[in-house]
Amino acid sequence: MAEKKKSGGLVYRGKPLIRYGNVLYYGSMADSHIVMLQIRETEKDHGLDVASKVMVTLMQTDESLNILQRVVRTGEKNGLYEAIEIGDIWLSRALADNS
Repeated sequence: MAEKKKSGGLVYRGKPLIRYGNVLYYGSMADSHIVMLQIRETEKDHGLDVASKVMVTLMQTDESLNILQRVVRTGEKNGLYEAIEIGDIWLSRALADNS
C-alpha cells in the first residue's frame, strides 16, 4: 500500500504518488513516463467517497510534445486498486524499455 516517504510525500512501490483534487500522478517527472489516474466516479462506502471508475493514462514526460502526443496508453478500471496496479505495470514496462 501507499506509505509515507521520509521527505513527506507518498510513495507506492518505490515511486512518488501525488494527488491534486481527483487526479493522482504516479511516477517521477525526471523519468521518461508517468501515469495519470483520474477519478471519474465515486460511491459512498460507510460514509466515505470511494473511487469506482478510474481512467488510467500512461504519458511521456517530454515537454516538447503537445499533450495528445504524450499519451501512450489509456484505459478505465473499476476502483483505485485495479487502476494503480495496471498503471504500475504499464509504467514499469515503459521505463524498462527506455533503459
